[in-house]
Amino acid sequence: MANKELEKVYEPKSVEERWYQQWEQKGYFHANVPSDKPGYSIVIPPPNITGVLHMGHALNNTLQDILCRWKRMAGYNVLWMPGTDHAGIATQNVVERQLAAEGKDRFELGREAFIERVWQWKGESGGQIIGQLKRLGASCDWERERFTMDAGLSKAVREVFVRLYQEKLIYRDNRLINWCPRCHTALSDIEVEHEEKAGHLWHLRYPVVGTNDFLVVATTRPETMLGDTAVAVHPEDERYAHLIGKMVMLPLVNREIPIIADDYVDREFGTGVVKITPAHDFNDFEMGVRHNLDRINVFDESGVVNAAGKQYEGMERFAARKQVVADLEAAGLLEKIQDHALSVGGCYRCKTVVEPYMSLQWYVKVAPLAERALGAVKDGRTKIVPQQWENTYYDWMENIRDWCISRQIWWGHRIPAWYCDHCGHITVAKEDPTCCDECGSDEIRQETDVLDTWFSSALWPFSTMGWPEKTPELASFYPTSCLITGFDILFFWVARMMMMGLHFMDEVPFTDVYIHALVRDAQGQKMSKSKGNVIDPLTVIDAYGTDAFRFTLAAFAAQGRDIKLAEERIAGYRNFANKIWNASRFAMMNLEGFDPNRVDPASLKLSNADRWILYRLNQTAVSVDAALGSFRFNEAANDLYRFTWSEFCDWYIELAKDDLYKGDADRQASAKYVLWLVLENLLRLLHPFMPFITEEIWQALPKKDGAAESIMISSFPTPCAEWEGYAAAATEMDLVMEVIKGIRNIRGEMEVAPSKQIAAILDCKSEASLALLKRNEAYVMSLARLSDLGIGQGIERPAEASLQVAGDVEIIVPLRGLVNVEEEEKRLGKEIAKIEKDIEFLSKKLENPSFVERAPADVVEKEREKIGEFANKKKLLEESLEKIQRLR
Repeated sequence: MANKELEKVYEPKSVEERWYQQWEQKGYFHANVPSDKPGYSIVIPPPNITGVLHMGHALNNTLQDILCRWKRMAGYNVLWMPGTDHAGIATQNVVERQLAAEGKDRFELGREAFIERVWQWKGESGGQIIGQLKRLGASCDWERERFTMDAGLSKAVREVFVRLYQEKLIYRDNRLINWCPRCHTALSDIEVEHEEKAGHLWHLRYPVVGTNDFLVVATTRPETMLGDTAVAVHPEDERYAHLIGKMVMLPLVNREIPIIADDYVDREFGTGVVKITPAHDFNDFEMGVRHNLDRINVFDESGVVNAAGKQYEGMERFAARKQVVADLEAAGLLEKIQDHALSVGGCYRCKTVVEPYMSLQWYVKVAPLAERALGAVKDGRTKIVPQQWENTYYDWMENIRDWCISRQIWWGHRIPAWYCDHCGHITVAKEDPTCCDECGSDEIRQETDVLDTWFSSALWPFSTMGWPEKTPELASFYPTSCLITGFDILFFWVARMMMMGLHFMDEVPFTDVYIHALVRDAQGQKMSKSKGNVIDPLTVIDAYGTDAFRFTLAAFAAQGRDIKLAEERIAGYRNFANKIWNASRFAMMNLEGFDPNRVDPASLKLSNADRWILYRLNQTAVSVDAALGSFRFNEAANDLYRFTWSEFCDWYIELAKDDLYKGDADRQASAKYVLWLVLENLLRLLHPFMPFITEEIWQALPKKDGAAESIMISSFPTPCAEWEGYAAAATEMDLVMEVIKGIRNIRGEMEVAPSKQIAAILDCKSEASLALLKRNEAYVMSLARLSDLGIGQGIERPAEASLQVAGDVEIIVPLRGLVNVEEEEKRLGKEIAKIEKDIEFLSKKLENPSFVERAPADVVEKEREKIGEFANKKKLLEESLEKIQRLR
């Protein structure tokens, strides 16, 4: 049968567009339910609709796609559930900026018109990242694509809110939260970005009432003193024990506040006296609860001082700080100012300094939910990989605080709560009510706040599959098989999915969580626009092809280790793709007219080289499968790289050339079949990592009857018992290749041109090696480019010769006419020095009682054997050096 001819050069762009379109049109990404295949499912961490593909997305989705393609080929019914997140604050800001450019704001439009404008933007521009994920080769089930605000997910959100409220796990309270004075909304902890900045520590004098004394307090935020309701000291601090229970006069405000004692106070910080402002500091808030202190909020929603700040009313908070400090100094109440480094929290979206702020918000009581989520990881129902992240998870979950779920913006899931202006009752309902469910009044108005984006994404593993309905997808794919995500959202997203999944599905949402590392620049620095070190995935895909980019990410995705990425590395794997392409073109040229359906494998006369490559292919298939099964992506990629480049391309193709070009009909038939068989299996092994180039080549290969339409729905190679039986042949070929490498090393060191044929002598120290090399003499002659080869035992060496050792075989290359004697003397000297270092290292190890006593006996024995081998090799090299030196 005629083979499709491959182009001389691989051009990724056209290949990638063509095959992705075909895969999608054929429905290969779609999971069928019901199915007789076992289920395997992953939910994509939904990217924001405002987002564009960055390196974190590229790594995350490449690893997910590798798993999905591998499992699909392994016979699983794979559901990779895709979708996007509405990203409340981020999306609202995008549209607000557009309005600002038009000279408008959202309040001018009104809520309904603004929401309509956001939906319009979403339809036109939102979700461009989905197209970028497709360029990456992501084989998601796009027919099931979801959005956190589509009708089905909105229904799930309301169901969860109402049930949690009815179970008294959702409540409303006036508490301290992170507040953005610019966005006018509460923020979750993850939405606050902390940055180390230079600041100050102001030491302020608070007069002790009824005395002439002062208590000096140290603060980083003097403007909040306007809302102080106490000062605190440590109960065991002898300096201040006599003052506990007395009062101080709050400067500038002239309000008396108590001196209290609390273990929280750090006696070593500042003066050991701290001001307590429960409405403007999280730790002070907790202390205020313990001591029943008033909470005085001195700012409005924009960070401007309110009436509680008396003479400072109307001043912006940082302007108020300057004035407060100036007034304290003028009053003689500013003792000193010290430089002090601060961790300043900023809004992740607009960068405004966040304010701890007293506000009436909705909360989830998380302790009962967290208990089950903690237990599920401890008892192994969900495993976190790498395991060290489990301790971080435990620490967070054991110290969890109630979750503020309300946001003061318009874009998002509006909280399904209605306030009755007649009786004050709150009605919470799945469907919009027409009247108060307490008094029946129709004077009700809906809560204006929306839910935190993380609330809807916490339901993602089951809401995307149709919950609260009992759908076939939930029956087939929940709990999902694994989640791949970054460590930065282990608590904010993963933990919340665990809590919600266990509470509403009574099962964990995933059995494995793989935490991938960060992609950094070549120097290990975090990528940032300000540093100018950002590598754009789409740019490198255009330059090097998707397959090379994906393989690079996988090859460096070692567990628990950040990826240092440089374009040179991607270029290196582009060369790997080209190596695969060129090896495939060589195979195609030698498979003209070959039809695997007409070959009876049992009748073939396999050579040692054939058996060796089939054995190594088998081992590679086993190792890749095992590595992927334990999320060791880098090991799987590196095993494939080594087998493809070194063993298949550099060795087997070269070993097979003599059979293909000069062999008899039987040898040609065997070599062609093995060449086709190994390449076809190799392409299937590589496909999860490099989907496009493997499909293009695989389609051009001759096929067996009944082969799949596409490589992506073909089977993943599995171990073959027959090939495993070729271990002896593989061991034999290992020695042959070591001998060839030894001769090539001498050629290289002596700078003998590759085209020049030379003579070599193999002095075998055992009958087994002698017989083995006699059987494989042709391989050595051909690949080492020899004009003459002597194989024997006790062979006398020529006076001028270079020596290498392979196992128990001395490789001797006569040097007369080939080599510069001085250079060979230097080379041998270096080899001897290296071996002496190795012997010294091993000797010290074996002289160490700690090693000898603790290490297993077989390990110690192996180290002793190594010393013996090194000593023999050193002796042989010294003999060669002596012979060279005699020629002087």
